[in-house]
Amino acid sequence: MFSFLALLPRVLAGLVGGLAALAAQAGQVQVAVAANFTAPMQAIAAQFAKDTGHTAELSFGATGKFYAQIRSGAPFEVFLSADDTTPARLVAEGGALAASRMTYALGSLVLWSAKPGVVDAEGKVLASGNFAHLALANPKLAPYGAAAMQVLTQLGLAETLRPRLVMGESIAQAYQFVHTGNAELGFVALSQVMKDGAITSGSAWRVPAELHAPIRQDAVVLTRGQANPAAGALLEYLKGPAARAVIRSYGYGIAE
Repeated sequence: MFSFLALLPRVLAGLVGGLAALAAQAGQVQVAVAANFTAPMQAIAAQFAKDTGHTAELSFGATGKFYAQIRSGAPFEVFLSADDTTPARLVAEGGALAASRMTYALGSLVLWSAKPGVVDAEGKVLASGNFAHLALANPKLAPYGAAAMQVLTQLGLAETLRPRLVMGESIAQAYQFVHTGNAELGFVALSQVMKDGAITSGSAWRVPAELHAPIRQDAVVLTRGQANPAAGALLEYLKGPAARAVIRSYGYGIAE
């Protein structure tokens, strides 16, 4: 007579062996992430760990600073940049894998104030001069800062407003200047002030895309991470529906 109890030890042994195999396959990847992508990447990394067993150790900062750190031997294995030119440069220099490069998000720039009613829907506050400080990320380090300077140039306000500019090392620091009131308004990433399709606080002008160069944000596996399965798995995960849903919820576009 068949007895399930007799098979139970084998079933349990199989389950334990399977779990052990999964644990052995799970890995960790060191990821450098552009500051504008902080909130979405934190959410994506948490879901990535649940779905794959791999963990992503995240560091956030300015794209230009990460480039310098990677060139100096920083132990990053994947780089999520705020532009497409820095990953391309790393590929050309042999610091990243060409086949891994992909555009994970299309960024949007917004003029934002932490206070309601300060920024109008057309951004006319910039020409009015009714503010003492305008925050933006350092254009030499951060692509969003470079985009902000392009906007001011297009509007013919770059020289007029230069004395009022307060520059942060990254877009995260520019956001902090505005959030804390040290600057009445500033250029930040839409993702920093949007969740689920709505501005979360204050007042904002979503800058028309034609006023600056496209913000194509590319990701790449760095040479240091080429032998790490978790590195490739993370980039594949960024292309999937779970990650893309998070990316869209923060106001980014998706490159098809």
